[in-house]
Amino acid sequence: MIARLVGFLVEKNSDSAIIDVNGVGYLVQLSGRALDYFSEIEGEITVHIETQIREDSITLFGFASYLERDWFRLLTSVQGVGGKAALAILTALTCDAISVAISSGDKTMICRANGIGPKIAQRIINELKEKPAAIALFSSAKGDHLAVEDISQPAASAHHAGNFVADAVSALLNLGFKPAEAQRVVQLASEELGDQATLDSLVRLALRLSSKH
Repeated sequence: MIARLVGFLVEKNSDSAIIDVNGVGYLVQLSGRALDYFSEIEGEITVHIETQIREDSITLFGFASYLERDWFRLLTSVQGVGGKAALAILTALTCDAISVAISSGDKTMICRANGIGPKIAQRIINELKEKPAAIALFSSAKGDHLAVEDISQPAASAHHAGNFVADAVSALLNLGFKPAEAQRVVQLASEELGDQATLDSLVRLALRLSSKH
């Protein structure tokens, strides 16, 4: 069972890459975020692997962090969510965002992933919201220095910042906030955090600000 590869990225496609390890090329399926991260590294990379063995195939799924791999395992434990669907979710959302979406019951966020409809999104929330392993991951995203959301540039553009604001407002609406109040506190949080804003930090600060008014 392959658990980790240390080598060089020699070829990449939209959802996979070939990792050369001592002259042997391994085809690895990757999330878009992990692929972008590895593409920026010049030299040797470390890819955490989840090996899926079936009667007619062996598939390697690769991750930039243990956290991303653990979320993949949890997502694929949900009925109807296969490896490709889990990677689609990890491409559309950071680990922080997945935590927020599940804990707040926001299926709209999960539906941003290609091929994920409302029924599957709701099933993911229902099955993982109270699952001990998932609850443990809700607080782990900031503790893993290899987490994709931590090694990427936070809110590097107005487009990304706008996405974080929209996601944060959506999360607050699902927590029972009125639209005007959700918009107000998220905007205040966004102005205070500036370019350092992430979805998790926006939601947390917005909740603190709302309690002061």
